[in-house]
Amino acid sequence: MTKAELKEFLDAKVEQYNHPSFLESDPLQIPHRYSKREDIEISAFLTATIAWGNRKSIINNANRMMQLMDNAPHDFVLSHKESDLERFSGFVHRTFNQTDLCFFIKSLKNMYRMYDGLENVFADGISKNSMQPAISNFKQTFFEMPHQIRTTKHVSDPSKGSAAKRINMFLRWMVRDNSTGVDLGLWKSIPSSVLSCPLDVHSGNVARKLKLLKRKQNDAKALAELDKSLRNLDPHDPVKYDFALFGLGVFEKF
Repeated sequence: MTKAELKEFLDAKVEQYNHPSFLESDPLQIPHRYSKREDIEISAFLTATIAWGNRKSIINNANRMMQLMDNAPHDFVLSHKESDLERFSGFVHRTFNQTDLCFFIKSLKNMYRMYDGLENVFADGISKNSMQPAISNFKQTFFEMPHQIRTTKHVSDPSKGSAAKRINMFLRWMVRDNSTGVDLGLWKSIPSSVLSCPLDVHSGNVARKLKLLKRKQNDAKALAELDKSLRNLDPHDPVKYDFALFGLGVFEKF
């Protein structure tokens, strides 16, 4: 395919999958249930944190987290006492357990009290054309409170070679406009042009078949390569192609 043909093909797939029906089987449905800005942010961040493995299991466990916070995550985060965290006893999603979740609740409280929310922390570290340095900075801030080492693995760090799939997905949710009713478009201080595609086995395999990516590992170097290819197709909104790559991989077995 020529560049023009590839762009036409992928743009058609974006239109096909960037549709509210996408939410029926996607974890993004969880934050869509809320109207309060902070509830949307917190539910999206926690949902994205556990977004690996079986999608039905992700949605079920994200629902459970919200129920344990009385379906008012912002109020719970800000007003919880140490004794309130006992309700998370036994919670587990793969390797993310109650110890991790309790720290996340405490750290989120710190984020909203000390930094006035997640957006300010992420926006503080943006480079000219990438959110990856901002993700590394975010991790440092997120773990500035006392924590167990085991919990740090649940926030990826691009500076350590990670493609940071789940955080890049969370950022897509928060930043891209909500004109199609899929992404949330809450954050205005971060431009869509600096977002990166959530790189996983599905999007990576499709990207390689379409010659958008050569590197075999799904790591930070592969993400930089994919970023360059997708920005070449649309410099203003490169991460919209996440819908095309994911849809082709998961739903069409491309």
